[in-house]
Amino acid sequence: MKELNFKPAKTLLIKNGRLVDPSTNLDQKVDILVRSGKIEKIGNDLNADKTEVLDATGWVVFPGFFDMHAHLREPGQEDQETIESGCAAAIAGGFTGLATMPDTHPTTDTRSVVEFILREAGKTMADVTPVAAITKNRRGEELAEMVELFAAGAVAFSDAERSLGNIRILRHALDYARMFAVPLIDVCEDAALAGEGLMNEGVMSTRLGMHGIPNVAEDVVVSRDIHLAEYTGTPVHLAKISTTRAVALVRDAKKRGVKITCDVTPHHLILTENDLVTYNTNFKVKPPLRTQADCNALIAGLKDDTIDAISTDHSPHAPEEKEVEILVAPFGSTGLETAFPALYSHLVKTNRLSLERILKKLISGPRNILKQPVPALREGEAANLSMWDLEAKRTFSAESFYSRSRNAIFLEKELSGVVKAVLNKGKIWQP
Repeated sequence: MKELNFKPAKTLLIKNGRLVDPSTNLDQKVDILVRSGKIEKIGNDLNADKTEVLDATGWVVFPGFFDMHAHLREPGQEDQETIESGCAAAIAGGFTGLATMPDTHPTTDTRSVVEFILREAGKTMADVTPVAAITKNRRGEELAEMVELFAAGAVAFSDAERSLGNIRILRHALDYARMFAVPLIDVCEDAALAGEGLMNEGVMSTRLGMHGIPNVAEDVVVSRDIHLAEYTGTPVHLAKISTTRAVALVRDAKKRGVKITCDVTPHHLILTENDLVTYNTNFKVKPPLRTQADCNALIAGLKDDTIDAISTDHSPHAPEEKEVEILVAPFGSTGLETAFPALYSHLVKTNRLSLERILKKLISGPRNILKQPVPALREGEAANLSMWDLEAKRTFSAESFYSRSRNAIFLEKELSGVVKAVLNKGKIWQP
């Protein structure tokens, strides 16, 4: 694990960078003058006395990304990740903001845990928004104190990787969430249908001799959640959808005006069940990697805005947990540091998705769902920036990560796009 060394950026002149911001339709090579954490001026051939100059020739400057589904593990599992190391991984991947999931120990189901997360995050460069648990200890039996959690700073509610099986409790949770105008986030998987499955159910699971998780385990919960969102009028966010049918269900619901949103991970857009042929435990994720047809459907869902955001599902695990047989290894992969390079390499450079489309799903999409301010490359706005050399390539090694864990699905893969600098909260980091 590497340490993230950042410093104050009181006055900084960024020269010769290409500014790209879908929210302002900006795509232009200009200079940016940053003073006291804000963009003071954007223009050609800017100069400022006694100002640090950052030569961004050959770089592209974006607003900072936001990950709405990250597991930072603290409190309780600091051997896997801490808030400090998770935020360092975020910054190293160009993410200036993230929402942390409530599967901590103790669970993020009390005011004190929410306040602890916010306090520790305040020491970092990243903006962290806690997602609190829907039910106490995420057991699905009794609602958490949602009013108190919202007052403490929770921006949404979720039981993380446990989809609520008790529909009555879920309905009551939706009624409470409607009071605050915040979404419930559900990871759609019926536990009984998923059973002891390890990968996508199909020909490949049979060939590899592993129990499969059928698509219908996801699809039935997606359908249920859409019906409840329609009935209650409460926003519901479906996390990490992965099937062709799920995309179709969400598309149809949106046409009817249902308050439904969803996200997808980079690995479900890029990889398939065939990648498990080596039994590499880093490819054991939930939902499982599906088929190429599912990948194609997910990409189509991004193109027509059926899918609102891209999330990393950053799920760190200690080496002794992942470096075991695939039958007993936990599900999950880290993703904050590799997400954008993977998306750019596999989808933008191959002309499957435009850079603008990817940026919208990483910048404004997730922030709009969680009602967070969307950064913009505009004079007077906060300097919330990530700078990249898109032509440069790098291979992610186990020693290169800022995360405490190295269970990365794109480990040892050469990817295009190297982060060169990040600005946020009046601070700058350069690798």
